Amino acid sequence: MLLPVSDIGAAVKRASAYLSDHPSEAQYRDSHARARLGSGLRVEVDGPGGERLSTDMPKGIGGAATMPSPGWYFRAAAAACVASLIGIRAAMTGVELAADSIEVTVDSESDDRGILGLDDRIPAGALSLRVVVAVRSGGPDRETLGSLATWAVAHCPVTDTAQRAIPIEVRLG
Repeated sequence: MLLPVSDIGAAVKRASAYLSDHPSEAQYRDSHARARLGSGLRVEVDGPGGERLSTDMPKGIGGAATMPSPGWYFRAAAAACVASLIGIRAAMTGVELAADSIEVTVDSESDDRGILGLDDRIPAGALSLRVVVAVRSGGPDRETLGSLATWAVAHCPVTDTAQRAIPIEVRLG
């Protein structure tokens, strides 16, 4: 089964044309995610459209490990974003992809001394991020895949944000 390249391509073309004609509407504040600390280190997160997810921290730092950690969701967001953008770029360039032909795996390297504040020279976040893009049956050749993957990583909001230093505003509500 092929992904609907024409539908995706047409939607991207419409959005691109609209934003080119109305650049003032391209920048906006994204919808919020609201987290509530529950029992132990379990956290419930919701969004304005009914989105929901739960997190927990690993047992080694006091969590119960009943849910994925926030860091895992970050890696999952990067993997899903890159996979989506490979699909978008393929549609933009006329590359047909079979459903389930692209697999994106994201992992990272971390040092727990940073998250625990044991050494301020060690970052709390990931030290590196690795994105592996693989083709399953029905996928494009290696050169095409490389081009799609490179473009996707460069345009994915999650990986882009991970690569740049951005201002973070902390407010008390």
